[in-house]
Amino acid sequence: MTAEKDERTRVLLADDEPLVRAGLSMLLHAEDDLVIVGELGDATEAVEQAAQLRPNVIVMDVRMPPGTDGGVEATRRLTDDAFIDNTGYTPAVLVLTSFNDDEAVYAALRAGASGFMLKHAAPSELVAAIRAVANGHAWLHPAVTRKLLNDFATRPRLPLPTLEEMQRLTPREREVLALVAHGFSNDTIAEYLVLARATVRTHLGRILVKLGLDSRAQAVAAAYKSGLVRPDDQPPSQPTRRP
Repeated sequence: MTAEKDERTRVLLADDEPLVRAGLSMLLHAEDDLVIVGELGDATEAVEQAAQLRPNVIVMDVRMPPGTDGGVEATRRLTDDAFIDNTGYTPAVLVLTSFNDDEAVYAALRAGASGFMLKHAAPSELVAAIRAVANGHAWLHPAVTRKLLNDFATRPRLPLPTLEEMQRLTPREREVLALVAHGFSNDTIAEYLVLARATVRTHLGRILVKLGLDSRAQAVAAAYKSGLVRPDDQPPSQPTRRP
C-alpha cells in the first residue's frame, strides 16, 4: 500500500530567542496544514539545515547573535541561484522582527525575502503570511506597507532601472524577466523553465521589489528600456532539465 504524500506546508523556524521559538512552535502546531521541520537559533545553521530539511517557508528573525550570519545575509544566501540549483527547490523566507525599521525592511526585501512580519502581529496574521508566501505571494505587515507607501509617495518619480541596475537581479530572475518581456504568462514560464508556478510568482515578486517597480507592465518596460531584451531578440533558450 502506497503511503499518502504529506501536502502540509513545511516550516523552519530561525530565531535566537528560545521563548519566541517556543511561542511560534505552539502557534503553528495548532494548524493542520502546517508542519514544523526544524527550530534553530542561528541564521548560519538555518541556511545549512534548509538544504537538508527542505522547508517551504523559513520564518527568519532579521537580527541574530554576533558571529553568525544575520537574517538579511542568510536570506540572501537562501534565495541565491547557487543555493536553489544545489538544493533543487526555492524556499520562501518570511522575515520576522520586533522593530518596524525602514532599513531592515528594505534590506530584507532586497535580499529576496518574500514577506516581512512584526513580532507583535496577531497570530492569525502570521499564519496567513506563511500560507501566502508558501504559495508564491508576497506579504507585508500593514504597518510596514503604510511606511513603504508613504516613503514611495514622498519620493520623486524615479526613472526605470538601467542595465547596470538590472545586475541586482540573479541570473534566474533576469531569465524570468526576459520571458515576461516576451509576453509569456506565469504558467507558460513555469512550463518553459520546468518550474513550479509558485516559484515563478516568487521570482517575479522579487524582481519588482529589487527594481522598485510596482507592476508587470513596468517590468516589461524596464526590460526593454535597459536593453536586457531587444525587440528582435529570441526568448532565452529552454533548458533540457530544470530542478
